[in-house]
Amino acid sequence: MSEMHESNEAAVTAVLTTPEAWRGYLRRYDELYLRNRASDQELFDLLEEDEVEALDEGGRLERWLGEEPAQDETVAAAEGRLGVRFPPSLRGFLLASDGWIRVSGWVDLVYPCARIAWMRDTGAGASLIPLYGEEFDNDEYADLFRRSMEVAAGEDVWLLDPADIGPDGEWAAYLFTPKYGDLRKFTSFPTLFHHGYKAME
Repeated sequence: MSEMHESNEAAVTAVLTTPEAWRGYLRRYDELYLRNRASDQELFDLLEEDEVEALDEGGRLERWLGEEPAQDETVAAAEGRLGVRFPPSLRGFLLASDGWIRVSGWVDLVYPCARIAWMRDTGAGASLIPLYGEEFDNDEYADLFRRSMEVAAGEDVWLLDPADIGPDGEWAAYLFTPKYGDLRKFTSFPTLFHHGYKAME
């Protein structure tokens, strides 16, 4: 397991606990993604011609391109289903946008409330827990996978660890790359999210 990623953007991620803060951050994230990572087809599907021109000229998007916010009851229902209260940053994110599809790196979707699950109950967990626990004899990885919550996936997987909670109530976060067996630790969900932002700059 690699050492914890030390973000020099702590001031940015520390405030990402409210829907309002997340909504502003996600607007900036989306603009950066559309400028630097989006395919021509994505731009064509999402934006009007004048919006593409505005982005090209360094302007801002006026429209919200994220998902609809989750309702408080929807977040509470997801917490009830899983038997935990989500960390403040994840709650704030979901109340700003119930899921997110334009993600930097090898993740296709940050899950909406209905998709968040314990990794042991997901397809990834069903294959990876026995692989690391039995074939690779890596109990550290297998134990983490058994107890962690899966909050995003694609080729890579994002996990939150309820056994590692900071004084601010945030859970440690992990980026797992199955292709290479690489597991990278972050202090929190927003720190992991912001790792992708920095990679796009």
